[in-house]
Amino acid sequence: MATHPAVQIEADRSFADATFRRAAWRFMPLLFICYVVAYLDRVNVGFSKLQMLNDLHFSDAVYGFGAGLFFVGYFFFEVPSNLLLHRLGARRWIARIMVTWAVLSLATAWVTTPYMFYAVRFLLGIAEAGFFPGMILYLTYWFPAQRRGKMTAVLMAGNPVSGIVGGPLSGFIMHTFAGTAGFTGWQWLFVIEALPAVLLGIIVYCLLDDRVETATWLDDSEKALIAREIGNDASVRTHGSVKAVFTSARVWLLCLILFGIIMGSYAIGFWQPTIIKGSGVKDPLTVGLLTMIPYTTALIAMLLVARNADRTRQRKWHVSAPALVAAVGFCICAFSGNQLVPAMIGLTLATAGVISALPMFWALPTSFLGGTGAAAGIALINSTANLAGFVSPSVIGWLKTETHTLSSGLYLVAGTLTMSALLILICLPARVVNR
Repeated sequence: MATHPAVQIEADRSFADATFRRAAWRFMPLLFICYVVAYLDRVNVGFSKLQMLNDLHFSDAVYGFGAGLFFVGYFFFEVPSNLLLHRLGARRWIARIMVTWAVLSLATAWVTTPYMFYAVRFLLGIAEAGFFPGMILYLTYWFPAQRRGKMTAVLMAGNPVSGIVGGPLSGFIMHTFAGTAGFTGWQWLFVIEALPAVLLGIIVYCLLDDRVETATWLDDSEKALIAREIGNDASVRTHGSVKAVFTSARVWLLCLILFGIIMGSYAIGFWQPTIIKGSGVKDPLTVGLLTMIPYTTALIAMLLVARNADRTRQRKWHVSAPALVAAVGFCICAFSGNQLVPAMIGLTLATAGVISALPMFWALPTSFLGGTGAAAGIALINSTANLAGFVSPSVIGWLKTETHTLSSGLYLVAGTLTMSALLILICLPARVVNR
């Protein structure tokens, strides 16, 4: 007796959902934890600033320039790193990245001069280059476009979770360990928070599968399903070579859009503790606890936005609207002066907006990049846009040194977020990105 078509369709859908759910539970928790640790090691310098600047007699301009130099090294090595990951496999390459960045993050505890600080931040950027775009590329091997938005959001939930966990943890370390064994609190911060990356690098090397075809935990029908859905994605992608990526106006437009959003991301990552301290909160542990509020709100907002974006297949507004919310939040922070409540409201809006926009942005380039072009394109967009990680702290630090206030820098960041939102709405065709 033949199966009714509607019943067969429902059975096929259930089988597909179960297969992709199995794949997600296999490695998404590991990738998520790795991203939490990566982001924590990248921006814990923002907490160390609360003590390090006084101990080493650094100015805000020195701090901002050094914090941003990470992204210069990141920029130059991002594309080669991602191409090597595509060739050598995610398992070996991500493990290598995590161990080398842990060593350099640890070394930050022993800097004593601005030039030592600059050097270790630059080398840290080289070591970590390829980590995040490599993970985005890895998701394209396992999930088709209509399922990847949620997975990207799960991965990038590591950003707010690192704030929820890392803020109180960083404050606790600096508050509790100061003076232990002759080290300051900020030195212990770099030592303790570097250690998980080494352990996770070893776990990645042992557990991660490079490709679907090498996954022994999938049967043949499950492998065929994933390969078929990924293949359907590839048939509509238009940028499959490195040359096509570097000559594409659309790719360079996406670089500019992400640049504006990342200006906001690192304004939060590097200056949020300073904004809270400037509103009258002096104890590092209390500062850390207060950072949980914006990051917890951001985590909830990001997951809701991602779910709605996958349901509606509407990508443009799910990036641009959060970016505009973040711009409003930064304006409130700039206007709040030294008042804690308005500063926290502004930080909450800014953090929720930026963190919701970032995973939704990555649904845009992966909708038309494929093959080697995806490896190069994702890395090019991420590395070029992450130069904002150099510009944002450097310019804000310089403006704060010159004007003795963060307001002008925060207004600048609000402007770049508004620019990104308008470029998405005006310049990107809906037929390309709404998939």
